[in-house]
Amino acid sequence: MKTRVVSTLSAVGGALFIAVTAGTAPVSGQAGTGTIVGHVKYMGQTPVNPIIRMGADPRCNKLYAGKRPTAPTVVVNADGGLQSVFVDLEGSFPATSAPTTPVVMDQKDCMFAPHMVGARIGQTLQVKNSDITGHNVHSLSMAGNDFNTSQPSSGMTFEYKLKAGEMLHIKCDIHTWMSGYVGIVENAYYAVSAADGSFTIANVPVGKQTVTAWHEVFGKRTQMVDVAPGKTTTVDFTYAPGQKPSAGAVIHDLLIPGDAQTATVAVLR
Repeated sequence: MKTRVVSTLSAVGGALFIAVTAGTAPVSGQAGTGTIVGHVKYMGQTPVNPIIRMGADPRCNKLYAGKRPTAPTVVVNADGGLQSVFVDLEGSFPATSAPTTPVVMDQKDCMFAPHMVGARIGQTLQVKNSDITGHNVHSLSMAGNDFNTSQPSSGMTFEYKLKAGEMLHIKCDIHTWMSGYVGIVENAYYAVSAADGSFTIANVPVGKQTVTAWHEVFGKRTQMVDVAPGKTTTVDFTYAPGQKPSAGAVIHDLLIPGDAQTATVAVLR
């Protein structure tokens, strides 16, 4: 199965604007900590994600009869909220044990769901197959989180103890359009933006903290904030067309309607 380029269309870039405000309402949590909340938004006409052709697997194709499924690359709601952005804090924090509960990623309707999850070093990643077709779980690790296993039957579960921090890309070698990400970090201070672009990081140590946001197309951005005890600090990330994707992005070919720039748009098979 190969990627076929079908047309020459517009490019995507990401300019970032950040608003930081300190709230006054107290929040629940541990003594000497605060909470970071915010939204990630995309300002401008929403890019068109690549169309997925599932004809190579009739069982996947049947799930989308009469529909034109697209890759869940840039998912924006009606208010501009950008989904599946990994937000975390960088720096040194007191060591704590990783959760004993696994973080779960399902293979459902021939997609990884959720598309993005967060996890701790030492935590178990659990990947399920909820489809009636076979799948393959293949990590593209740069830090030693290497696995490549088949799940030929529905109901199968694969577990892997995460060894090192990285943004781990996971693919299915059988269905090349299937793609997911696991943000693996040392500390407990991370979140993934929801369908409305919102995120919350609770029980953050007070003082100056470095907040980063990462999106697979727009890349990584960083902002310093000052967390006060018992207070809420708001950090809003806003992406917009106009610049090239930042370092760390996984380049995808997308279309922004009406844009005059050029790029290729791929149809995934």
